[in-house]
Amino acid sequence: MGSRDHVVMSRLTGAWLVLMLIFSVIGLFASSVVIYTYYYLRELPPLCTAFKSPFPGITIDCERVLSSKYSDIGGVPLDLLAAIWFVVNIILVIMYDLGPVNLVSLSINTLFYWRFLGIVIVPYLIFTETYLLHALCIYCTVMHAMIIIDFTIITIFFTRVRGKTIGHS
Repeated sequence: MGSRDHVVMSRLTGAWLVLMLIFSVIGLFASSVVIYTYYYLRELPPLCTAFKSPFPGITIDCERVLSSKYSDIGGVPLDLLAAIWFVVNIILVIMYDLGPVNLVSLSINTLFYWRFLGIVIVPYLIFTETYLLHALCIYCTVMHAMIIIDFTIITIFFTRVRGKTIGHS
C-alpha cells in the first residue's frame, strides 16, 4: 500500500458540500435553541412572544405550539427528534463526502431516504400548527423550511450530479 491509499478525497465540490450541510446546520441550531431554552431553562426561546402572523386566524405563539399535546411523541419532544434528524443528515453527508468507498452508495442513498422521511412528516406538522393549534412557532417554521430545502437539494443532486456519474464511479 502506498501513502496515497490513506489520503481522503472529497467527493463533493465545495458548493455542493456547503449546500448539503448548511441547511441542516441551521435546522440543528433552531432545534437546539428550543431544546436549551424551553426544555432546559424552562423559558420561551427568543422571539417567541405571541403576536399576529400575516395569516388570518393564526398567531406566532411558540408557547402554544411547544406546550401542546402535539409537541412530543411518547414524551420525546419533537424538537429533540428534529435535532437527531439534522445530526444524522450531517453525518451522512460527511460519510458520503469523506467516508470509505464501500460506504459511498449506502450513505448517499440513506441520505436521500432519510431526507424523504423528513419531507413526508413536514405537512403533518404544518397542518397541526395552522389548523389544529392556529399558531406557528418561529423555530419550528425554520426547521420545516430547512427540511424542505434539504430534500430539494438532495433531489437536485441525484438528478443533476449523481445521475451523470452513474456508471463512471
